[in-house]
Amino acid sequence: MPSARLDGRGVLEVAGEEARTFLDRIVTCDVDAVATGGAGYGALLSPQGKILADFILFAPAPERFLLDVPAGAVADLAKRLTLYRLRAKITIADRGADLAVVAGWDEPPPATAVAAADDPRLAAIGWRAIVERAAAPASGDAPAYDARRISLGLPEGGRDFDFGDAFPHEALMDQLGGVAFDKGCYVGQEVVSRMQHRGTARTRLVPVRYGGEAPPAGSEVAAGDRAIGRTGTASGGRGLATIRLDRAADALAAGESLMAAGMPLEIETRDWIKFPLPRRPGEGAS
Repeated sequence: MPSARLDGRGVLEVAGEEARTFLDRIVTCDVDAVATGGAGYGALLSPQGKILADFILFAPAPERFLLDVPAGAVADLAKRLTLYRLRAKITIADRGADLAVVAGWDEPPPATAVAAADDPRLAAIGWRAIVERAAAPASGDAPAYDARRISLGLPEGGRDFDFGDAFPHEALMDQLGGVAFDKGCYVGQEVVSRMQHRGTARTRLVPVRYGGEAPPAGSEVAAGDRAIGRTGTASGGRGLATIRLDRAADALAAGESLMAAGMPLEIETRDWIKFPLPRRPGEGAS
């Protein structure tokens, strides 16, 4: 079965009779809409609207939630959730020592999984599961999973964008169901709502194709002598890059090429991306 143990992920448990209410009032997704046995995608933001950690949230039981989080963000997220807890009847615990995250595709997840669901961001990527670490695959085909993710254009927090630096729109959370625009207030909600209604997200993570071997992550993307972004993760000739789309559009309209570390790149479209992407004259709208 095609699957991969994602060693770069950790697991944070939030449990208790007020766990659902607690999470719903501080994170970007509609936790009330996540049925028991299901999963959602969301983030905790700073009051300024920047992503502090994004996660896939599983609900294996009515009063228990497991957050699939980048491993390097677990401790900070636990600390921040604890600060917001006040007198809420919940517990917050790092479960990374005994639970592991597995991703897979083409065949069902293991029946012994503690929690499993289709990836809530994009069904095409496959399923996501949390399993007992002792029962997790030795490693699985992690490079194949990463190549699949990158080919679909899915960003990964902490690798394609830095926590504390990116807005949800920049990380495509608005396109991937990670922000509920019709629920009540949450931390950073005012900034995110303003960006949504004013359409002011000019910087976006987008899929790109390179003219050869992909440059290292963090390489500058330039149009002429003007910096317009940075590269993210890559696999083969495809990757992700954070780009100022208005500046990319101006450059392409002027006949300039987009370059990263001396390597030409082209912005690609995906059918799940609903905002317009810059194209060369004559290529048509994406």
